[in-house]
Amino acid sequence: MIRLEDLTLAYDRRPAVHHLSGAFDTGSMTAVVGPNGAGKSTLLKALAGSLRPAEGRLELGGLAARDIAYLPQQSAIDRSFPIGVLDTVLLGDWARSGLFGGVDAAVRARATAAIAAVGLAGFERRLIGTLSAGQFQRVLFARLLLQDAKVVLLDEPFAAIDQSTTADLLAVVRRWHDERRTIVAVLHDFEQVRAHFPQTLYLAREAIGWGPTGSVITPANQLRARAMAEAWLPSAEACHRGAA
Repeated sequence: MIRLEDLTLAYDRRPAVHHLSGAFDTGSMTAVVGPNGAGKSTLLKALAGSLRPAEGRLELGGLAARDIAYLPQQSAIDRSFPIGVLDTVLLGDWARSGLFGGVDAAVRARATAAIAAVGLAGFERRLIGTLSAGQFQRVLFARLLLQDAKVVLLDEPFAAIDQSTTADLLAVVRRWHDERRTIVAVLHDFEQVRAHFPQTLYLAREAIGWGPTGSVITPANQLRARAMAEAWLPSAEACHRGAA
């Protein structure tokens, strides 16, 4: 279980996520939804270990860094570096092999199998800069398959990709769920969330709702989230609650 207790995440003490409490149960599959600027990506960065809490606690239940796989938004990834599909997928084994560790035949075989599992068999030598957005997202999912983590964090994994690719990658996500991995995904498509994600965190810097999707994505909560988003000001004061 990943537990959040009165968690605040901030930049220069201006909160992006404000006093959030709750838990992601082991094996759960949770969508994180909310308006733009609601703190959704910031929350994933904290869960991935790249952002420390400003206040409160984030308890990972004994998970190590290698147990958590994080897929950022595609816009955050530089595809200009001349690296091939297979080598990109092999980066998923970095937590085990280390920066200077060798890649043995067994790992290479698993990477090739992961590429085939996402529908890109034969693309191993293609440079990632030549791929479409959907093809590149398949590569990133193959890397996650190789990483074989207990927790999978996905930031807008289906944005700007075609329906066929989305369906194939949703099947991978369902496979992870069947394997009792913990999945947390930032999403914008409410119909997609209702169809595939049993749990939802509705975030507007603060939690609007957190629980079964049907009881969280409601007209009342949508209206409340919209009102909170409209009230945000770039010049808002820093958070001082609980400060020394």
